[in-house]
Amino acid sequence: MTKDQLKKRTKDFSLNVFKFLMSLQKSKVVDVISYQLFKSSSSVASNYRAVCRGKSSSDFLNKLKIVDEEADESLFWLEFIKGLEIQCDKDELEKLINESNELVAIFSSAIKTIKEKNNLK
Repeated sequence: MTKDQLKKRTKDFSLNVFKFLMSLQKSKVVDVISYQLFKSSSSVASNYRAVCRGKSSSDFLNKLKIVDEEADESLFWLEFIKGLEIQCDKDELEKLINESNELVAIFSSAIKTIKEKNNLK
């Protein structure tokens, strides 16, 4: 997958999360969860753009770690919504959970590869 394809994929993920969140019933509890999920999912997309502008291997790696953490946090909030059994489109929730899992796997693998390639811990 090219960096431009991954830029699009992370942006699409963020957009799809936002559309999903707009469909949820409004309440104080759901609003708090929605805010956290929106922040983390949009951070995946925005920080991946920053990764693509990394100045060095260590800069690239540090920024990529942030993306990985935000993708994992997004996964947490999606699983939290599922666990609370918040009324929502269950199929869309599963799609977002799967996509978040895949993004975490992609970024975790990239981090591992970069560390091995550069003999970093």
